[in-house]
Amino acid sequence: MKLNMQKISFFFIMLFMAGMAYAQDSASSSSSSSTVTTTTTETWYTQPWAWIVGGAIFIIIIIALVRGNSSTTASTSDRVTVTKTRETDV
Repeated sequence: MKLNMQKISFFFIMLFMAGMAYAQDSASSSSSSSTVTTTTTETWYTQPWAWIVGGAIFIIIIIALVRGNSSTTASTSDRVTVTKTRETDV
């Protein structure tokens, strides 16, 4: 009896597996066709030219700030002399 139950269960498992394999076969459903259209959109920050232009502008601003401050302080220097006099009555 046990051997018959194993044979029957094996038969149903194999039948199920064959059905699954047939369902995945694309040759059996050759009458249908499909067309896939994809549209891609890219944002500005994924473009390499945007990063190059942004980096160049950032470097130019940094150089202008650094050079602008150092050139004004190096060319002009102010000297302050303080003289204090003190008088006392003795």
